[in-house]
Amino acid sequence: MSAQAPKLRGAIVPVTPFQQNCTLLWDDATRRGVVVDPGGDVPTILDGIAQTGVIVERILLTHGHLDHAGGAAELAETLSARGGTPVPIDGPDQRDAFLLEGIADQAAQYGFPARNCTPDRWLVEGDTVEIGPHVFDVLHCPGHTPGHIVFVNHAARFVLAGDVLFQGSVGRTDFPYGDHAALIDAIKTKLLPLGDDFSFLCGHGPGSTIGAERASNPFLR
Repeated sequence: MSAQAPKLRGAIVPVTPFQQNCTLLWDDATRRGVVVDPGGDVPTILDGIAQTGVIVERILLTHGHLDHAGGAAELAETLSARGGTPVPIDGPDQRDAFLLEGIADQAAQYGFPARNCTPDRWLVEGDTVEIGPHVFDVLHCPGHTPGHIVFVNHAARFVLAGDVLFQGSVGRTDFPYGDHAALIDAIKTKLLPLGDDFSFLCGHGPGSTIGAERASNPFLR
């Protein structure tokens, strides 16, 4: 009789005027999990945590844009105070430090509150993060931002892609620090080789699979 494999569960909480896919991921058996890219609307995220019953152990950031990281500091403080245990912030790569240091100023231009963020741990390619028994590899996928990372769980054939790859599109690179060639190279050399059966969740809109994007994404032809 074989033991049942541990199950990874998830829920999406859309946040900010940019409708960013803040994601809750947790281990089904223990309810222990993480919040990925809490860009803002912290009360809404807290409601999602309460509804799912997730015990949040850390916050993960794919990159430093305000719609992905603008609520991280407030959420970490609130969860730490409620639980009596620090909830650390992990990621992104340190090359996005300048973006995290400018969140408040950028958010003011859009008319909504957000706070600068300093992670407890910068992540680099080759690192891993754990959600209970579920291990995610960290890949550096620059282009949208210099320090953008993605999280890959090989057992579940699942990727948290942030703003690197979308259904039918790719991340914007029309920023002073953007690099379209680097973005396409990261997708083709790091994400496509994972396998067509890998599903991915992106920072905005619906998810997809590596195979579907390999076959039909116009930016990858």
